[in-house]
Amino acid sequence: VQLVESGGGLVQAGGSLRLSCVASGSISMINAMGWYRQAPGKERERVSCTNWRTGTFYYSDSVQGRFTMSRDKNAVFLQMNSLTPEDTAVYYCAAILHLGRECSEITQSWWDYWGQGTLVTVSS
Repeated sequence: VQLVESGGGLVQAGGSLRLSCVASGSISMINAMGWYRQAPGKERERVSCTNWRTGTFYYSDSVQGRFTMSRDKNAVFLQMNSLTPEDTAVYYCAAILHLGRECSEITQSWWDYWGQGTLVTVSS
């Protein structure tokens, strides 16, 4: 499975961006996909994820109500609204093949595939 993110860039605080992640390869084996981010000097954290079979979406408390994850076939998107400088980070897309629980219950070490990341910079 290959994951390619796009859509990052520079935006002013209060603005919006939409990230995309397109999966290719053995996509029929994917059980869940997620968005993570890593801010400068901080550990990578989960932003949102979705279980493909159930169609459920999960969000971290820090983005709940501002970010919306969606899926269309082999792609997932992250609509980010009301951005703040604290959202500045490299955003990564991840996919997992075998998952017997909710994607919100797993740590990042469980994910099988990662994209290269796309940088989001929010200016104040």
